[in-house]
Amino acid sequence: MEVTITTDNFESYKNGELPLVVDLWATWCGPCRMVGPIVSELANDYDGKIVVGKCDVEENDEIAMEYGIRNIPTILFFKGGELVDKFVGAASKATIEEKFKALL
Repeated sequence: MEVTITTDNFESYKNGELPLVVDLWATWCGPCRMVGPIVSELANDYDGKIVVGKCDVEENDEIAMEYGIRNIPTILFFKGGELVDKFVGAASKATIEEKFKALL
């Protein structure tokens, strides 16, 4: 299951019990449209193990600024409230899933 990450709920998800994966994207971004379905599929595969959220950088620029996001798509990986990994750009499902597995 995916959640929508906003400036208002980001801290609670980041500091939650489960690891958090945040897909930072924008509606106008072509590569984001390629990565989005992969992240959605992995959200279903890892439901109950990892919280997966989508964050529109146009609507939540504070999060993008806080983590120095200059290119999208960017996927942030959090464990125990701390940023543990970051992936920038489009990639295959296998490549992104390796990052998911590393969180567990």
